[in-house]
Amino acid sequence: MTSQGQSLNSTLDDNCQGNFRGTLLTIDSYLGDQDVERLKFLCRDSIAPKNLEKCGSALDIFEYLLAEERLSEEDPFFLAELLYTIKQKVLLRHLHCTKEQVENRLPFRRKVSLFRNLLYELSEDISSENLKSMIFLLRESVPKVQMEVSWPDEHAQSNGDRATPVSVEMLGASVDTLTSETSTKETAVYRMDRKHRGYCVVVNNHSFTSLSERPGTNKDAECLRRVFQWLGFSVHIYVNVTKDHLEQVLQYFQTHPGHADGDCFVFCVLTHGKFGAVYSSDGNLIPIRQIMSHFTAQQCPALAHKPKLFFIQACQGEEIQPSVSIEADAVNPEHVPPSLQDSVPVEADFLLGLATVPGYVSFRHVEEGSWYIQSLYNHLKDLVPRREDILSILTAVNDDVSRQADRHGTKKQMPQPAFTLRKKVVFPVPQEELLL
Repeated sequence: MTSQGQSLNSTLDDNCQGNFRGTLLTIDSYLGDQDVERLKFLCRDSIAPKNLEKCGSALDIFEYLLAEERLSEEDPFFLAELLYTIKQKVLLRHLHCTKEQVENRLPFRRKVSLFRNLLYELSEDISSENLKSMIFLLRESVPKVQMEVSWPDEHAQSNGDRATPVSVEMLGASVDTLTSETSTKETAVYRMDRKHRGYCVVVNNHSFTSLSERPGTNKDAECLRRVFQWLGFSVHIYVNVTKDHLEQVLQYFQTHPGHADGDCFVFCVLTHGKFGAVYSSDGNLIPIRQIMSHFTAQQCPALAHKPKLFFIQACQGEEIQPSVSIEADAVNPEHVPPSLQDSVPVEADFLLGLATVPGYVSFRHVEEGSWYIQSLYNHLKDLVPRREDILSILTAVNDDVSRQADRHGTKKQMPQPAFTLRKKVVFPVPQEELLL
């Protein structure tokens, strides 16, 4: 984060405390009907359409943003972005910030999508005659009701023959309708704009009381630390964790107050394992489901409705996958391992990424680290800047690891994710490059 960005954050946080609702009331008093329509369009991705229809003033919009935790005393940046976008920059003084500070933070704090911003900017240059032509061309695509509310002639006349803010709604509705013919509307994305990204816990077991050592695992732990710090997480690494120590770590993070202000939670385990379970450093086998169960909404309310990501680098059996596999279509049910999904809590917002499919070993280079974690590191580094979501990234990891195995000769490894995510997990693009 730049020093200017930090300055704005502290300025907003320090000065917007106190009578925040009084500040919102003051800002509302300066906004007219057209400003309200502009705000409604810009907030279409943040407030449910049925609620937006009820909004007759800026205060109504602010109320919904407060309820959805999109706006708060602690973080009023969304309001600053909205005022900046609708060219009410003079009102930024009520938030004790400047347009330059907003501009500096927009690249990594933006809440209005670039596409919606583009539609808004286009609408500013659409004349009433152009709008009439658009309505004629799109009459079969846009619902009649939206057409009727999108063309108040008196507004167009009073607005210097430019398109009114309501026409922006029509433009957005047109695009939604037309694109739905070839694709569904963009899947919702988990919120990633709270005070901090969240916590990343790494359990790194190298030495065991009764099992072989795991050379190369420290390279994995360092890569996880580096990439998740780059993504904004506070990373905590625990080495050679016994069963009792693991329970202490789980209890600590289950009740951690910092989750309330975080976006996400990540838990990584680097150790030996069997199907559905991992070994502590003192040789105890601990079910993966037991680890994940500490962070359900019931056990950890502060993480409710937030993505919880678990990455397990451990064997899930003793079988080795051959590089070329030929088998009969008939499968003996007695030899089919249980579903990986059985390890995931039966509630939303969980993702479990395993280094290998059930029943098989995973591979680790004694100096370069494991195939899975190194691939995860490289693909997070490469694909987060391209705005890829976590499932797309894990799909690329699957492909990469399977190809790596082929290059090593007779051994093969295929990672496997299981999840109950309801939305896409897309990490904000860090401004800094990830140093090697």
